[in-house]
Amino acid sequence: QVQLVESGGGLVRPGGSLRLSCAASGSIVAIDTMGWYRQAPGKERELVATLTMIGSSKYADSVKGRFTISRDNAKNTVYLQMNSLKPEDTAVYYCNADARVWPTSWRTDNYWGQGTQVTVSS
Repeated sequence: QVQLVESGGGLVRPGGSLRLSCAASGSIVAIDTMGWYRQAPGKERELVATLTMIGSSKYADSVKGRFTISRDNAKNTVYLQMNSLKPEDTAVYYCNADARVWPTSWRTDNYWGQGTQVTVSS
């Protein structure tokens, strides 16, 4: 009922930058939180960053100081600005959202995007 579409992934050299975008669509009443997770081959999916509607953000220690999460509430879009990228940042990055949809606006449901590949290599 809510579709999350990521974009902005690709190949970048170590030390470079990328900006990921995630646009939510559907019968959305409100999105309480949005965030990014990532999964490298053979590894478990891990939290990268989250952002609440009121602006509270959380970051994994491995990306703190390098990544910045932001959102445009009017567009139901979340962004992840990734700077000083390292080879260990290579992973599939997934968008996640806690959202309320019509007509079940009394409850919050969790949704995932399809993922976008980020590769950091020289």
